[in-house]
Amino acid sequence: MKNEMNLQFSALSQNESFARVTVAAFIAQLDPTMDELTEIKTVVSEAVTNAIIHGYENDPNGIVFISVTLEDDVIHMTIRDEGIGIADIEEARQPLYTTKPELERSGMGFTIMENFMDEIKVESLETRGTTVRLTKHLSKSKALCN
Repeated sequence: MKNEMNLQFSALSQNESFARVTVAAFIAQLDPTMDELTEIKTVVSEAVTNAIIHGYENDPNGIVFISVTLEDDVIHMTIRDEGIGIADIEEARQPLYTTKPELERSGMGFTIMENFMDEIKVESLETRGTTVRLTKHLSKSKALCN
């Protein structure tokens, strides 16, 4: 069975935690492990923060779009902005790369997403925005409680 959720909100840093918690609440119906839930929440935080800080450069008039589709034990997430886009996606995906060193950004957002998800696709057009598509296959065997 397929189940979908769509969310959009202002590109404000205080909405990052809202996005993380909302996505976590939606995927909870699949009964992910605590580690899987933590990883997905972290990925949502990274992608939303990238959209706000890099995509919109903290312009509060921007909108962040999230869609989540659940199919069996697979989570498909799309996090999209209509901001400035990424000039060089491959460069942006390199560990420690950041366009905002003055903000003490670690440059690990895409690296974290790649480590916690099974698939990640990044599409971007300068002046048109960025779309990050993420897929996670949940484990079939849940940890046993003693």
